[in-house]
Formats: sequence, structure tokens, C-alpha cells
Amino acid sequence: MSTIEKVVWTNTARNQLKSIYNYYKEKSIQGANNVKNDILASTKKIHFVEQYQKDEIEPEYRRIIVRDYKILYKEENRVVYIARIFSTKRDSVK
Repeated sequence: MSTIEKVVWTNTARNQLKSIYNYYKEKSIQGANNVKNDILASTKKIHFVEQYQKDEIEPEYRRIIVRDYKILYKEENRVVYIARIFSTKRDSVK
């Protein structure tokens, strides 16, 4: 079990988080902040690679489920890369 040195967000994941925030901001700034903070907090809790399940659709990634969002990440040389975030409510083929 290897411990993680740091977590890095890809541009794709960062842009997806921004889109999620903007979607909720239309309804409530506090709600948008809550969702964003929950997602960010979950990624800060990754301490070792095997902590979360492998994704069933893309097994090269591990996943964290936060609210209605799936966060996909992978590890290389003790660095976790947050790859993508997407809603679990929509069709997973998209």
C-alpha cells in the first residue's frame, strides 16, 4: 500500500468542477460552494491508492462518489491525478 505524496488536478477535471459550480450557482451560491467544497474535500482524503474502488466502466481509474458525481483518478509515482468529474445521473456512455 503506497502512500500519496500529492494530488494534481488535470485541466479537464478543473474545468468540469468549474462547470458544476456554475450550474449550481444559477440556483444558489451557497449550494454551489457546498458542492464544490464536498468534491474538493473528498480528493484531499486520498491517502493511499487502493483506498477507493476501481471504476467498473473505466477500470484503469479508481473512483470516488460525492453526491451525484463520480470523480475518476489514477496514481503514478505516488501522485494522484484527478482525471474527470461527471454526474452519475446522466448516461454513462456520454
